[in-house]
Amino acid sequence: MSYNTFGIDLGTSNIKIYSRADDSILVEKNMIAIENKNTLFAYGDSAFEMYEKAPSNIHISYPLSNGVIADIKNMELLVKYFISDLARSNVKPADYYIAVPFDITEVEKRAFYDLIRDAGVKARKILVVEKAVADGLGMDIDVKNAQGVMIVNVGYDTTEVSILSLGGIVLSKLIKVGGLKFDDAVRAAVRKNFSLIIGGKTAENVKISLRDLEKEGRGAVVYGRDIVTGLPVERELPTQMIAECLIEHFNTIIDSVKVILERTPPELAADIYRHGIYLTGGASQVSHLAELVHEGTGLNVNVADSPITTVALGLSKIIKDDNYKSVAYAIEGMSK
Repeated sequence: MSYNTFGIDLGTSNIKIYSRADDSILVEKNMIAIENKNTLFAYGDSAFEMYEKAPSNIHISYPLSNGVIADIKNMELLVKYFISDLARSNVKPADYYIAVPFDITEVEKRAFYDLIRDAGVKARKILVVEKAVADGLGMDIDVKNAQGVMIVNVGYDTTEVSILSLGGIVLSKLIKVGGLKFDDAVRAAVRKNFSLIIGGKTAENVKISLRDLEKEGRGAVVYGRDIVTGLPVERELPTQMIAECLIEHFNTIIDSVKVILERTPPELAADIYRHGIYLTGGASQVSHLAELVHEGTGLNVNVADSPITTVALGLSKIIKDDNYKSVAYAIEGMSK
C-alpha cells in the first residue's frame, strides 16, 4: 500500500487528524485568520494565539459551529494546509475517514464529504464514520458486540448523547451545550459579581484550571476591564463561584442523558447499568461534571483517558483493523 490513509475528526474548537503513515495524531485549534478578507494570515494554534487580540483587518474565526460546517471555504483551506503539513508539503493520493455527528441532516452530513473532496488533498476514497462509534472504539469498547453502550461526548459547542449496539447507533441526541456555554457562564458570573469584563480565552483558562485551583485551595487570578472605571484590573475569583455558575449547564446535559435512558430498550438499559456511562470530549474534563452525572443518574461514569483525541484514536483503529472496517460507509451517490 503506497498511499496513506487519514482519519479526520473536525471539532468546533480542535481539529484532530490521524495519519497512518507515521501513526500519529495531530491536534490543532480549528481556527483561521484571514487578512483583508482574502489573504490567509495564520491557521491552527497560531491563529488562536491572535484571537481576541487582532486588528480589525484580520478576521479570526472557527469554520465549524454547533458540530457542523458553517464556513466551507475556510474549512477546506484548513484541511488542505493541515494535510500538507502532515505530508511535509508532498500531498499524495490518500484515503480519508471522516467522523460526523449522528443527529444532523443528510445535507450537513454531505457537506463533510464535499469538504474532503473539494479541499485539494487528492482523496482516493472518502468514508464516513459516526462520531459516537469512533468514540467507543477510541475508549477500547468493542462496539460490534450486542451490548448497549452509552457515550456522552461533551464538545466545545455541542454535547452528543448516544446509545451504541452492534456497531451502530440505537439512539442519539445532540444538544447545543458545551465548553463555549461553560466559558460564557464564567464570563457572565464575573461580570455580575465583580463588574469585570474578561475575554473568552481567560474564561476558558479559568474553567480548565478549576480542578487544580480547588485542590490547592486558592482562587483564580484574572485580568480584565473594570466596567465602572473602564481601566484594566486584576481580580482573584473564588472557585466556589466558578463551580456554581457551571451547574445549570451541567444539569442540562444530565437531563439529556436521562431522556435518552428513558427511551432505551430494557435489555440495552441493563447493559448500561452494568458498564456505566462513558464520558469523553474536550469539555468533559471540567471539574465536577463526572461526579454530577454520577449523582444525577446513579450510574458509574467512566471518563476517557484522552478525551480530546478519543474519536481520532477510534478512527485509527478502524483504519488499522479490518474487523472494524464495516462501521465506515460511503455516502450514497458519492463514490469516486
